[in-house]
Amino acid sequence: MPYYVYILSSRSRNLYTGVTNNITRRVAQHRQGAVHGFTSRYRIQRLVYVEPFENILAAIAREKQIKGWLRAKKIALIEEENPAWDDLAAGWFWEPKAKSKASADPSSPVLPPKRAGRSGSSG
Repeated sequence: MPYYVYILSSRSRNLYTGVTNNITRRVAQHRQGAVHGFTSRYRIQRLVYVEPFENILAAIAREKQIKGWLRAKKIALIEEENPAWDDLAAGWFWEPKAKSKASADPSSPVLPPKRAGRSGSSG
């Protein structure tokens, strides 16, 4: 069974380091706010680094090592593998977007709202 050490980031680059045996499930939990505390408070949801391990003890040791590093060293680790800080989990999950008139089906015309007080009688 594989294990993963991962680093998540917020848009403002707050960082969180963790370990899991199911990276997809764990990232989903962070994105849904199911992991209470630091990550949900600061909306730390972007997967910016992941490192696989075959042995749980090695994964835990690596997590502790990274957690002990200064922020600058963590940033260097991320940028060595992911210089643009791309979300490595982008596209893993279906995330609904709010519909707007601009994103509506172009074959369906957007009609102006009906005005109140107009009468159809002629005089």
